[in-house]
Amino acid sequence: MVALSWIEEANCFGHFPGELWKGKTWLEQNRILAVSEEVFSALLCHIPGPATIRYIDDSKHLSDETMATLDEVGYLFYPGDYGYSFQAYLQCFTGKSRQNFRREMNRLKFGGLSYRLDCYKDIEEMFRMNLENFKDRSYFYDSRFLLSFENLATWLHARGLLRVTTVIIGGKIAAVDMGAVWNGTYTVLAGGTNGDFPGVAKLINFYHLERACQERIATVDFLCGDFNWKNRFHLTPRPLYKICNLHANLGDSNFMAQRSMAFAG
Repeated sequence: MVALSWIEEANCFGHFPGELWKGKTWLEQNRILAVSEEVFSALLCHIPGPATIRYIDDSKHLSDETMATLDEVGYLFYPGDYGYSFQAYLQCFTGKSRQNFRREMNRLKFGGLSYRLDCYKDIEEMFRMNLENFKDRSYFYDSRFLLSFENLATWLHARGLLRVTTVIIGGKIAAVDMGAVWNGTYTVLAGGTNGDFPGVAKLINFYHLERACQERIATVDFLCGDFNWKNRFHLTPRPLYKICNLHANLGDSNFMAQRSMAFAG
């Protein structure tokens, strides 16, 4: 099975539900369910039109025939690799880097640092700070994305899966991250920071890693994104793949009839 959605902006199929942000779909780690490479190839051949299927994380059926190419890279942290010791993890950094980190963290702590966990209403502050910092480059600038994340937060909260982490410095909210814990994996989904506190993004990311070690979480997933800090934090890269099927002709009457029937039914 491959779950498809017609994406009007791109004039092609993508993984359901197919939202776009600056030409990229948001959903990561997509899977095409197939029992063999032959079935996998047959599924791709029967996609009724042009398609771009991104962020595929299962490469066992990918071959030269599927025309799969490297897409983006996700980044993971495995606390077990360090014996669930945050101090052991810090030894991966050079002495100079650890000293710089310590100096930066101490500067933030000077104003009075505390953490607030799982305060649902702090998510609205996360959206506000993210939009304030990135404006039209924010994920949430598109109202569809904002609504989808609000719905996601509500769904996760109702099922006890939501994790909200808030950093408070000098009585002010300095950073908020939203994530979810499921099957031993903590996924950091989105975040926002207060521009009055430089370095707080680094602080909250270290907090996620330290807490994961304390709770003996199997994996922390920081998702994709071209952010240099992920490499600097010695996270484990995970390549994801992309398949582009451009053989179908949009002007083909059979394709258009199939598409009309699909949306009608």
